[in-house]
Formats: sequence, structure tokens, C-alpha cells
Amino acid sequence: MIAAVENVHKRLGKVQALRGVSLDVREGELLALLGPNGAGKTTLVSLLVGLRAPDRGKVRLAGGDPRQPATRRVLGLTPQATGFPPALRVREVVELVRAHYSHPQPTDALLDRFGLGELAARNVQALSGGQARRLAVALAFAGNPRLAVLDEPTTGLDVESRRALWREIERFKQEGGTVLLTTHYLEEAEALADRVAVMNRGRVVSEGSPEAIKRRVGLKRVRFRAAERPELAGVERYEREGDLHTFWTADADALVRRIAEQGVAFADLEVLPISLEEAFLAVLDGEVQA
Repeated sequence: MIAAVENVHKRLGKVQALRGVSLDVREGELLALLGPNGAGKTTLVSLLVGLRAPDRGKVRLAGGDPRQPATRRVLGLTPQATGFPPALRVREVVELVRAHYSHPQPTDALLDRFGLGELAARNVQALSGGQARRLAVALAFAGNPRLAVLDEPTTGLDVESRRALWREIERFKQEGGTVLLTTHYLEEAEALADRVAVMNRGRVVSEGSPEAIKRRVGLKRVRFRAAERPELAGVERYEREGDLHTFWTADADALVRRIAEQGVAFADLEVLPISLEEAFLAVLDGEVQA
């Protein structure tokens, strides 16, 4: 493993941000940290990258203490909020970050990979929000890191830019890099993550591959169109949009048999797996334990 926390506790003012968290980041994987605002994700990231120290517990990065500058050289980081030196141009910011590493990415190659080549001579203050975010993410890869820590990297990006960034993250992982990602976009985690850790109230409440977490929830969606809602047993959750009815159930086969036995006049029947977002909400509701 390239990074790990063991039984870590951290208080920020009056808030107990982390309550005995243990988690490892394995070499060559993409681990997505999920959780609502205030779950402790950013606090955990700040410990792993050496910006804070734990009150109790152990934090290791590449076998050393992340608070030591020499240890942090394996890292590339995109924090949630970034600020650039206001007098610098895009190229100059990239070269400033590259200068801290012994084997950095070539400047032009990095700019081109993240769609910044045509902006290289632009002052950073003249960048749009999306352009500034792309620059912030590019800087995480400037030093050829072993571990890229990306805290909400695609916030504020349009769909096309987000997908382009996903391709670069996947490319980095395929080349042997490791990624720790926090995101509020559950589609992003489902598309990219090898493993997911769900945090809530300062604890890891579930951990595993996206598919494993969905299986742990144990529900499927049965969806069809009908004029009225039929009354069906074995339903965990129900939603209606016009004539489209969606039932969440632990036994989709039995539910479909009940629909047929009742003679429901339906159309467009589908039995679907739940999404990672639905599994995530089930975990937060306490339906699934770690």
C-alpha cells in the first residue's frame, strides 16, 4: 500500500471530524472517498497529505510521515479550493510546480493533456472557473507522482471537460499511478473507482468495489408504465413520475410474478440493478453496514 491511516481521530474546534478511521490506499488503484458534506473526507485527505496531524492514530505515506517534505514528493495534489500567484501566466504556474520535483512531466505535454495549450500565455486571473479547475488538476500530475490526491477535481466543469478529465485520470492509473479521489458525483465514482469508501459522521461506514457495495444493499429496481399504482408486497421504496412507476425490492422475480398475478395493465417493464448513488443513499440510511 502507498498510504494508510490506522485508528485515526481528529477534532477541529468543537467538531469531532474523524472517529477511529482506518483505511489504506493500495498501489495502482483508484480509491474514491464518498460521503455527505461534513463526513470527514477533506479532513482525512489533509492528514494523508501532511497538512494536519492526527490527535490519535497513525498516518503513513510511502512508508514515512507525510508531514516530512521528502515523503511528500511522491504526491500530486488538487485541493478543493486553489489559488494561483496572481502575477503569473499559466505556463509559469506549471513550471513553478514542476521545479519542486526531480522527474517532472514536460510542460508542453502536460498543458496539452489537460486542454491548456492555447491558454499557456494567459494570466491566471483571466481564466474562467472551469479553466482554472483544469489547471489545478493538471498541477497534481506535474511531478510524475506515485499518488495523485484529487479533492473534488471536477467541480464546476461542464460534461465534456469532466469526461476529458476522467480519461486523463484513467490514463494515469493505467500507467501505474495511484489515485485517491473525493467526489460528490456518484457517476464519477462508479465510472472510475476500483474501490469505494463511504464516510459518514467521521467514520468509514462501508468499503469495497462499487459492485460489491451495490450487491451488499441487495435491491433491484422494477420499473414500468401503468395508469395507476398497483399495491404490491415486498417493496422497499417507491417513486412515481407521471405514469412511470419504480419499485425497489430485494426479490425482483417475486415482484414481477405479483404484477402478473394481479393482472396489472403495464407497459415497458424493466428490471434494473441499482446505481451506486442509490446504494450510497442506502448506506447512509443505515441499511448496510461496513
